[in-house]
Amino acid sequence: MAAKNRQWRWRFEAALARGLVALSRRMGMVRASALGGAICRHVGPLLPVSRIGRRNLEIAFPDRTPQWREETLRDAWENLGRVMLEWPHVADLRRTESGPGWEAAGEENIPPPETPCIFISAHLSNWELMQRPAGGSGRRMAGFYRAPDNPLVDELVQSLRGGGDISALFPKGSRGARMAMKHLGAGHSMGILVDQKMNEGLALPFFGQPAMTPTGPAELALRFGCVVVPCRTQRIGPCRYRVLFEPPLPLPDTGDRAADVRSLALMMNQTLERWLREQPGEWLWLHRRFPREVYRR
Repeated sequence: MAAKNRQWRWRFEAALARGLVALSRRMGMVRASALGGAICRHVGPLLPVSRIGRRNLEIAFPDRTPQWREETLRDAWENLGRVMLEWPHVADLRRTESGPGWEAAGEENIPPPETPCIFISAHLSNWELMQRPAGGSGRRMAGFYRAPDNPLVDELVQSLRGGGDISALFPKGSRGARMAMKHLGAGHSMGILVDQKMNEGLALPFFGQPAMTPTGPAELALRFGCVVVPCRTQRIGPCRYRVLFEPPLPLPDTGDRAADVRSLALMMNQTLERWLREQPGEWLWLHRRFPREVYRR
């Protein structure tokens, strides 16, 4: 009976997801984005998960007023709603001079395609777009992917990605790590989101808290001598984005691998914190990024 109920739930969720995709395509990207943003901006703050977002903003911005933090939470929900209904269109976005599409800045910081590179990024603006300019000029890209629990929704998500500029998606976990090592060892590149809490890793400073921080990107970069390029997206208009490539992070080389991993992972945290101070309303504040005990206060 439990298996049968799960099947029905999966079908319902997939039907709902396909309906949203069909609605988005029928409306067009700009109107769909506006609709998703408006709904989530008004409904999201009323949901229980927003308690986590409010606490995160209190920790990150203790000097800001409650009104500012509440407005930032609404901005974050709006961005999430936009991303959800923009998703069916992202694979079709192109580099353009104006209107829906993307432009890039700092491309001089991208190494040649034959140089192994790790682009680190975050769930900022529309993060699904990051791989497109990063994977240009013949670069063979890969990324990590956590599949939804619902295999029918997963199938839909994969079809929306449409391949794009990502040559491979590796599952998160030990198997995916082995695949990533083989990929980088062959001289290719990866795009990795480094802003999520991990159960494993190192407790490193993040907005003044010892937040569990993934060390995998740092370990891969040091093992294969990859150039590490911070990369983020910004919303600059209706369904228009700027992709910013920053100068590569320096790779520590003290002879102490553990210390070097810690140092590089800390630099990634510091980069992320700077981004969030500049774009607070475009990040996902809705997950428990900090130690569990801070949410009990």
